[in-house]
Amino acid sequence: MKKYLLISVAALVASTGAFAQTTVTTTGRGQAAAVQIEPQYRTRIHSYVTEHRIRPVETRERIVVGSPVPRDVELEAVPAEWGPSLTKYRYVYSGERVMLVDPESRVVVQEID
Repeated sequence: MKKYLLISVAALVASTGAFAQTTVTTTGRGQAAAVQIEPQYRTRIHSYVTEHRIRPVETRERIVVGSPVPRDVELEAVPAEWGPSLTKYRYVYSGERVMLVDPESRVVVQEID
């Protein structure tokens, strides 16, 4: 009986770790988590930016994953058509790249080039 319990616990722990690896990847700095975006949603995002003629924001410093977006940059709401898992984020269009931003911390979590 003890053997079956240990095997069950080991299987549960192994499956939980595998699930976490498929949904979130941490950055080198360990400050933010990169969001996995499926290719069809990347295409929708690029189409949206092109069709709506979104103007890129200009900043002194380059906006990069893992760093906060300056307070003077307005964060835009993510449209529902970008995918249901992304609507909790905001975005900034900068340097021909869409940057997904955590609205609470203002940290960039994913770059969509």
